[in-house]
Amino acid sequence: MNVALSELAELLGGEILTGNPDTRITGFASLKEAVSGDLSFFYDARYRERLAATKAAAVLVPIGLESAPTQVACIAVEDPSRAFEKVVDAYGFHAHSFEVGIHPSAVIASDVQADLTKISVGACAVIESGAQIADGVEIGAGCYVGRDAIIGKDSKLFPNVTLQEACEIGERVILHSGVVIGGDGFGYEFQQGRHRKVRQAGIVQIDNDVEIGAGTMVDRARFGRTWIGEGTKIDNLVQIGHNVVIGKHCIIVAACAIAGSAVIGDYVVMAAQCGVAGHVNVGSFVTLGGRSGVTKDIPAGKVTYMGFPAVPVMEEKRRLASINRLPQLVARVKTLEGQSNTDE
Repeated sequence: MNVALSELAELLGGEILTGNPDTRITGFASLKEAVSGDLSFFYDARYRERLAATKAAAVLVPIGLESAPTQVACIAVEDPSRAFEKVVDAYGFHAHSFEVGIHPSAVIASDVQADLTKISVGACAVIESGAQIADGVEIGAGCYVGRDAIIGKDSKLFPNVTLQEACEIGERVILHSGVVIGGDGFGYEFQQGRHRKVRQAGIVQIDNDVEIGAGTMVDRARFGRTWIGEGTKIDNLVQIGHNVVIGKHCIIVAACAIAGSAVIGDYVVMAAQCGVAGHVNVGSFVTLGGRSGVTKDIPAGKVTYMGFPAVPVMEEKRRLASINRLPQLVARVKTLEGQSNTDE
């Protein structure tokens, strides 16, 4: 990347407020990390101090910004975050585009249902008997696709993804490296002093436009299906137990764990490290704050919950405020006890 500030302004439909239009931009970074030659962006008043101290060559700022800094070139745009994304998309790193081809070391069963002239299969990938692979699918190096598995059109498996037997993924699904779909659910019965494994005979169904981050595990159902709804986005290192149902367009952030047979509604947001107990329902549009623990059903509604066990956010904040006052209350009680002893 090596473009003039004026070229960026033209690309974004922005207005140069301060700085030389001929300034060369050679990279992009956050306000805090930017160095000479970098482009950054400012959209949140909380970061005004970072804007004043940034070493970036230029910053995208919102239209109508009062007192634009003079030490850095500024381009006014309608939405600095979106505009920055547009610059990154135009000049940043891009993964290689889809290319049809079967690597010589890939192992593909003779009865796989696929047009091999319309898919991509990387080195050492294995596709077992009975699998169905739609056009435009990309299967990375080292992937395993089990017997009778189904992969929908234009889906992408990054290297070293495992899709176990009979599991189904829809169209435009993205599975990042290390994802395991359809591993056995964690089911045991204690009999005669031993843990007896309960057979997990169901499948995993992943609907269209789902994306699942690296290292996430989605267990197959004991019976029926573990089901992830359309458009849901799941971060890295998430554990989803057997027979879990997750609705449409949810956001599940890193290191969450959802125990078996829990039901998550549509448009639910789970921040990092949340836990949901087995057989619990979380209603649609609910937001769970980081490290929340859900132990009982939560009704649908645009309400944020926090804490363990998870409660509405204002209730949890009051509880935390009370805890923070405990040292003062203890000191007060000791003072009162001391006065009482003196009076005696």
